Amino acid sequence: MAFGIGIVGAGAIGRVHAQGIADAGGAVVGFCDVDIDKANDAAAEFGATAWSDADEMFGSEPVNAVVIAVPNVLHAPLAVAALEAGNDVLLEKPMAMNVQECQHVLDARDRSGRVLQVGFVCRFAATVLAARKHIEAGRLGHIYQARAVMLRRRGIPGLGRWFTDRSMSGGGVLIDLGPHLIDLVLDLCGRPTVERVSAVTSSRFGCPPMGYRFTDMWSGPPNLDGPFTVDDGAAAMLRCENELSILLETAWASHLPDGTIGDGVTLLGEHGAMHFDIWGDHIVMGTQLDGEIVDVKHPIAATEGWGTAFQREHECFRSSCGGEPHGPTGEAGKEVQTVLGAMYRSAEAGREVGIDD
Repeated sequence: MAFGIGIVGAGAIGRVHAQGIADAGGAVVGFCDVDIDKANDAAAEFGATAWSDADEMFGSEPVNAVVIAVPNVLHAPLAVAALEAGNDVLLEKPMAMNVQECQHVLDARDRSGRVLQVGFVCRFAATVLAARKHIEAGRLGHIYQARAVMLRRRGIPGLGRWFTDRSMSGGGVLIDLGPHLIDLVLDLCGRPTVERVSAVTSSRFGCPPMGYRFTDMWSGPPNLDGPFTVDDGAAAMLRCENELSILLETAWASHLPDGTIGDGVTLLGEHGAMHFDIWGDHIVMGTQLDGEIVDVKHPIAATEGWGTAFQREHECFRSSCGGEPHGPTGEAGKEVQTVLGAMYRSAEAGREVGIDD
């Protein structure tokens, strides 16, 4: 029997997942969305069935696994329902709205015995896979400082809709792009324990929505009469065990021209240093060899990008469902949520906080 995957959420990211499943040789058997017209459109594109009731999809015989790609407030309840219905789950980031909800999802996974993978797709970028090989080969040595950046000029998604309504999203750019940065850097650095956090958030561009100027919009069109109760910029420093410091910078909107600074990761180690744009075409490393300072450029194939990362994510999910799970775990998702919570607490308090304060 074919391994059938149903997708909850027929919006932009749901369709990206559908293409990733197809590229990985999988079968999209259904789309579910409260807007049945959107579900029908997506289902027609991928030769699938449309549902408007998630429980009906979860209990349908052709559905073996589920991708959950909906507003953040629905992540945990839908993941729990899917797992309890006997489905393996790929859950988009952030894992939930808070740490307590993450634990509810983990408990449901453990009770059901099903697979839970969190959608940290940046781990599957070709640059990241290449960087990991160099790190595992010891070419950087002990990493003592890391920096990760994702800056957009005009990138507020779904302005005036759920993305910018804190009651639906849990936050703004920090909970949207932040999970990618936090998970990626922690993973490349060996998952060190984060001990203390100092963060600042800002909201300069989206409020009021009527004044925001843009060229295109993910999850648009905007609702200019809708809410904007979230952050659109954030910066943080994480103090970790083993004397590792991590700097994070992210913004949905700024006046910085696109492409000035790529979605970059910089790692400084005792034996070498590395920088790469997550979606770039090379990695740059610096080291010392036989007493000489040496620069190394590791090229990435031109065929690599966003699409191949989603393909690998779904190849990983499919093989995990058929054997031993080896993708981003629910525990990693909860860890990232813990750091996010501390970052928001720090920003609200205007001071550094402990990870468990």
